Amino acid sequence: MAAAEKAPPDPTGEQRKADAQAHRRSIADEIASKVGGQDGTGWVEVPRGSEVRAVDREQATTAAMAAGARFIWAPQLPLDQENGRRGGIDLLVATDHGYVPVLVVRHKVADPGSGALTSPIATPYPDTRAPDPRRKVRPQARDQLRLAHAYRLLQACGRASPEPLGGVIGLDGSVVVWHDLAAPTWPGNRGALDEYDSRFADRHAIAAAAMTGAEPLARPSRIVECRSCPWWPICQVELNESRDVSLVVRGEEAGLLRDVGVRTVDDLAAVDPRDETLPTSGMPMADAVGLAKAWLADLTVVRRVPTVSVPRADVEVDVDMESFGDAGAYLWGAWLSVADGVGLGVDEPTGYRAFATWDPLPTDDEARSFAEFWEWLTVIRLRARARGLSFRAYCYNELAENRWLLASAKRFAGKPGIPTTKQVQAFITSEAWVDLFGSVRDHFLCSRGKGLKTIAPVAGFHWRDPEASGENSMRWYRDAVGMDGASPDAAQRRRLLEYNEDDVRATFTLRRWMSSPAADAIPYVGDL
Repeated sequence: MAAAEKAPPDPTGEQRKADAQAHRRSIADEIASKVGGQDGTGWVEVPRGSEVRAVDREQATTAAMAAGARFIWAPQLPLDQENGRRGGIDLLVATDHGYVPVLVVRHKVADPGSGALTSPIATPYPDTRAPDPRRKVRPQARDQLRLAHAYRLLQACGRASPEPLGGVIGLDGSVVVWHDLAAPTWPGNRGALDEYDSRFADRHAIAAAAMTGAEPLARPSRIVECRSCPWWPICQVELNESRDVSLVVRGEEAGLLRDVGVRTVDDLAAVDPRDETLPTSGMPMADAVGLAKAWLADLTVVRRVPTVSVPRADVEVDVDMESFGDAGAYLWGAWLSVADGVGLGVDEPTGYRAFATWDPLPTDDEARSFAEFWEWLTVIRLRARARGLSFRAYCYNELAENRWLLASAKRFAGKPGIPTTKQVQAFITSEAWVDLFGSVRDHFLCSRGKGLKTIAPVAGFHWRDPEASGENSMRWYRDAVGMDGASPDAAQRRRLLEYNEDDVRATFTLRRWMSSPAADAIPYVGDL
């Protein structure tokens, strides 16, 4: 497969990698400045780059461990010839009897709470760890498995600490969160090392079968991560040719169906939807069968109910928020519309308005833009109520909006115009706040996904920007605020505003379509 054509790198994914690399560099510089000792026994950094051979990096790592270096940054651990294992880690920290691996990641590794074992980044030794009264461990399976891999490599070269520990430095970069890799924190009272060993043996057997031309031990099956996998174009061809059942039901659901002989979309479409003996992991069998029939009929959407309805009001506001990772929400967009023959009685034009901050996140100016949005939304609600008009606000998939509504209220509590979390909670749990994603899920079966970019075109809406996506908006935002040292790009700000406007216009269009006879013209699953 070395010469196989793969999907091009995702620009947003590449940017995330660059951000992670910059984060690792920042953490390395901070630790090095605190621990000192650039004489080969304190802080040692192994050279890396496209011009540095892996064998040279391995030799440099081996020499640093032999010299007893207390910290080794960017090590390339010796090849484990016996098991065919190779790799590295961000940092090795010396203990009295060997080394422990430390991983530096650009995501959260702890949540508010207590009980996590942490060390200050200034003294990142495992023997300085202590229960943290402000942090509890956020389980990250990928991190623990990477640490287990590095620990097994250290064992293979005789440099592992007897105590199976691994540390992770997360997004906040202030502490090391320590994991006991043998602790029974995984299902079945297994430790991270046990889980890793099982998975490694499985992958090793699959690779060995492929290398020797034996019967394959693994075949493609579509999961969520396929969307960003470079191998997807290759797997997609095989899945389409075999009409694999994972094309309409993913993950565990597909595995359960294969186990009972339902291997293709055709098999699933032929199943009696009332058959309660077939295994499922949550999806009703009638929906799974309906999705299969829709896929065979080449239909993006079919009705799962005879009649489609969606809550409507005299005064309506469509809301869409734009955030930048965990740094904050920089833009709240809204589209105001009123029913025919209805007016608010004041000079409040319908259409789009944006409440934004263009100061790079995180910034206190985010409090201002959020307060202005909340004040405007509240005024619209009160004006409608004063005239005896009904009011509703809409979003698509409320998890994102609810998260930042509550988080903004909490983070900026006490600042001018900021609502209390109680006020926000009352709003998002009221009938005035409608999640259109839930309405789509309740009324339709979507054979190609329920994302707004997939569903809105069925209702006749199309984004102006051909590259419109949440992932791409992250890149546009970086340019818009000059995050990478360049001057802020006004064109990218306009692009983001247009993108956000199209998002709220999309939900507006979708809602009107769902309330029209056009929605009832969509084929009903019971008729397929």
